[in-house]
Amino acid sequence: MTTAFVLSGGANLGAAQAGTLAALGEAGIRPDLIVGTSVGAVNGAWIAGEGDIEDLLDVWRDLRRSDVFPAGPVGGLLGLLGRSDHLVSDGGLRRLLRTHLRFSDLESAATPLHVAATDLLTGEGVLLSSGDAIEAILASSAIPGVLPPVVVDGGHSWTRRREQYTVSHAVELDADEVWVVATGYACALDRPPRGALGVALHAATLAIHQRLALDVQRYAGSVEMRVVPPLCPISVPPTDFGQADDLIRRAREHTRMWLERANVGGSVTAITERDLVDVYRHDHVVRRNPRAR
Repeated sequence: MTTAFVLSGGANLGAAQAGTLAALGEAGIRPDLIVGTSVGAVNGAWIAGEGDIEDLLDVWRDLRRSDVFPAGPVGGLLGLLGRSDHLVSDGGLRRLLRTHLRFSDLESAATPLHVAATDLLTGEGVLLSSGDAIEAILASSAIPGVLPPVVVDGGHSWTRRREQYTVSHAVELDADEVWVVATGYACALDRPPRGALGVALHAATLAIHQRLALDVQRYAGSVEMRVVPPLCPISVPPTDFGQADDLIRRAREHTRMWLERANVGGSVTAITERDLVDVYRHDHVVRRNPRAR
C-alpha cells in the first residue's frame, strides 16, 4: 500500500503545516511519496530529505519576512513600470533552500518528492519529478507578479499553480492512501491585509484552500483519504512571520487531538461527506472593523 502526503501552499502558514507534520510523525504516519506546492513543496522537501522535523520547526521559528520576501523599492517600481515581471526577489528563498535542502535533484530525495507548477504562458499544469530541486521548488512558489517565474526544462517558464490537481497527481502516482495536509488560511482577520504583498498572498491562500476543498471532494471516493483539519481560527496576517512558534504549537496540538479523536493509529479510512463539511466549516465569529470596507 502506497501512502501519499499532499501538502498545499500558504506562505507564512507553512509554520502551521510544519506543526501538523510533526504530530503526524510522532504518530508514526509517514509518506511513501510527497506531492507539494509552494510552501508545501518546501516543507515536503524537508520530509523527503529525512531531515529532523524539530530542526524544520526551528527554521520556521527563526524566519522573518525579510528572509522570504526581502523589501526592495526599486524592484517594486520596476514591476509597476513594466520593466520587471515581479515585485519581490526570490533571492531570500533561494538562499534558504541552498542552506537547508539535503539533496540537489528531485529524483535523489530519500522519499520521492513531486512538485506541482504551471506553465506561465499556456496555463498547463505540470508535475516536476526530476531535475534541479531548488529550481522546481522556486517555480512552484513563484506567486505570479510577486516572485519571478523560473525557467525549467530547457526554456519553459513555470510559476506557482492554484492547486487544482494536487490530489489527482497523488492518485495518478498510484497512491492508495492520501493524507491532505493544508496550511489553513487567515480565517479570523478583522480587516483585509495591508499592502499589495499582503493582499496578494491572502488572495492566493484563499484560492488555494477553496480549490483544494473541491479537489478533495472530487477524489474522496477514488482512494482512501484523510484530510487533516487545518488549524482554525487563524488571525495571523500573511506577511507576519513572527508568530511561527504559536502556529506550530497550536497546529501540533490540534493535530494530536484530532488523531486521538479519529483513533486512526496507523490505519487510514475513507473520509465521509460529513468529514469534508466539518473540515472546511468555520464556526468562530470574526469581529469586523466597522470602518473596513
